Amino acid sequence: MDIDTKSDQDLLRRAVGGDERALTAVIDRHVAAVTRYAWAITSRRMDVEEVVQDTFLTLWRRAGELASVESLLPWLLVTCRHHALNLNRKDARHRAEELDDELAAPDDPAEARDRLRFVMGEIDALSETDRRVCELCLVEGRPYAEAAEVVGLSVGAVKQRVLRTRTRLRKAVTDHER
Repeated sequence: MDIDTKSDQDLLRRAVGGDERALTAVIDRHVAAVTRYAWAITSRRMDVEEVVQDTFLTLWRRAGELASVESLLPWLLVTCRHHALNLNRKDARHRAEELDDELAAPDDPAEARDRLRFVMGEIDALSETDRRVCELCLVEGRPYAEAAEVVGLSVGAVKQRVLRTRTRLRKAVTDHER
């Protein structure tokens, strides 16, 4: 009997039983549709590849629970969507916000220092630990883990302090520009 003519349900039962060819057949059957869907909800090739891989890894891990599913494609597309949304949320947390052109630093360093004196005042008003975290992460661009090691905090505490400092500085810039 040809494995390509079997239903998704039959292939999953065989895959749960250890038949690698059955799992490969399920993947081959649905990979094009899942990939097209991933392209529709993510923007970078690297993200598409990651989302598709995570979707089929989830299928492999949960195959035993899905043996009663008649058609896998709807389940795969929902799983793909969840992985893409999680990836997009993760990327959004790490994406820096762009400054408006009018807030960008001027070419003249003296003018830039003058315009940003209020920000420097806000940085100076921070606690010693927050100021050090600000210098390490926001000014020098060091990773959170490295800053955490330098100041003796957990990575989560450093992330929280950076978030608070960015919010405070953004408010200072916005209030000053008004």
